[in-house]
Amino acid sequence: MELRGVEELMDLLRAGRGVWDAPEHRGHGVDLHDHALRTAALLRRSHPADKELQVTGLVHPVGRLLGPVDVAGRAECAADAVRPLLGERVARLLRRYPWHGPAADDDLLSLRQADEDGRVAGFDAGVLEDWRTVLELVAARNARLGAVD
Repeated sequence: MELRGVEELMDLLRAGRGVWDAPEHRGHGVDLHDHALRTAALLRRSHPADKELQVTGLVHPVGRLLGPVDVAGRAECAADAVRPLLGERVARLLRRYPWHGPAADDDLLSLRQADEDGRVAGFDAGVLEDWRTVLELVAARNARLGAVD
C-alpha cells in the first residue's frame, strides 16, 4: 500500500487509537496513536529543526497498522507505504525500525531514545491535527525533490 496524501496518512494514524502494541517490548504495552504523538513530540523537543526526523517518530507505527505480523515485514511495509509521500530519508529510517542492535547512525539513536521514552512518558503530546502542517511541509518538500530527479 502506498499512502497518496497527508489526509490518508492521518486517517491511518487515527486508526491506531485504541490499538495496543504488544507488551513484548520491555513489558510496556502502548496505545499506538498516543505513542506516535509522544515520540514525535520528544523528537520535536530534541531536534526542533529536523522535521523529517520528527515525522519519522510520528509515523513509525504505520507498519503495525498495515498488518504484517513479523517485525521485519512491518518495517518494510511502513517504509514502502510512506516513501512516495514523505521521501527516502523517512523510509530509510522506518526500514531500520525498531532500531534493535547497534546503531551508529545519530538519527537512529535519537529515534530509539524517543521511542523508548515515548512508551513511558506521561505528558500531553497534543493531538494529531497539530502535525498536519509538518506532514504537509515534508510531503511538499519531497514532491519538489521528486520533480527534480
